[in-house]
Amino acid sequence: MRCATHPDVETALTCSKCGKPICPRCAVDTPVGYRCRQCARVTRLPTFRVSLRDYLKAAFAGLGVSLVLGFIWLLVQIATPFLSFFNIILAGAVGFGIGETISRSVNKKRSLILKVIGGLCALVAFSIGNQLILAGFFSIFSIYNLIAVGAAVYVAVSRL
Repeated sequence: MRCATHPDVETALTCSKCGKPICPRCAVDTPVGYRCRQCARVTRLPTFRVSLRDYLKAAFAGLGVSLVLGFIWLLVQIATPFLSFFNIILAGAVGFGIGETISRSVNKKRSLILKVIGGLCALVAFSIGNQLILAGFFSIFSIYNLIAVGAAVYVAVSRL
């Protein structure tokens, strides 16, 4: 027999569903035996199929929650101006809230673009929570603030 897809390859293997001759390059291993690509229906998992509508929902949900959490972050910064280490812990909580909100808005789907959206939303929340006017231009680049923004982005991205 010759493979249906590759006529130059001899084979003794057939699809377990339709009986079409297939070579080892065409065979897809399934729990019920080797099948051709048409019978195996190789598709991506639904968790990784993200549509444009899902991306828009994630962007709006992430932006909304980052505005709210950024404002809360700003209020905490005003109330506790000398607790720089607390800023890092708060950043992790903000990143978690952003990542979890985006994840739930798209039904726990996963993609690289969703991670980018989560990271950008964490940056928005950080920029709101650490206003240049309140913190002073040079203190916003302090080591605690850099670690805090890194923590917020890392936690948001890791949730997605």
